[in-house]
Amino acid sequence: MELYTPVLALALLAAGFAVFSVIMSAAIGPKRDNRAKLDSYECGIEPTPQPVGGGRVPVKYYITAMMFIVFDIEIIFLYPWAVHFDAMGYFGLVEMVLFIATVFVAYAYVWRRGGLEWD
Repeated sequence: MELYTPVLALALLAAGFAVFSVIMSAAIGPKRDNRAKLDSYECGIEPTPQPVGGGRVPVKYYITAMMFIVFDIEIIFLYPWAVHFDAMGYFGLVEMVLFIATVFVAYAYVWRRGGLEWD
């Protein structure tokens, strides 16, 4: 347990600093709210009016997010494979080639369907 004591101490210090920062900013920070400060910020331009109910979001946003997650998970699986590559031998190589081929087929499908093009 004494090996984890420095990690626990650092976690408590970080949590304490976070709580202290939030409390102090609320306690001594300026409280001059106006309409411009409470408005949503859209990269320096005037916010566009939103229809009642929030409006529709294009499906391409969700597809892009899902593709990011898929390729991010592929990278997560590549790290342990790279660390233990020598121990797995040809079996590990064949398994990873099959895994990457499967992901590549999905990537080629999305590319061919135009999922990577922003209109």
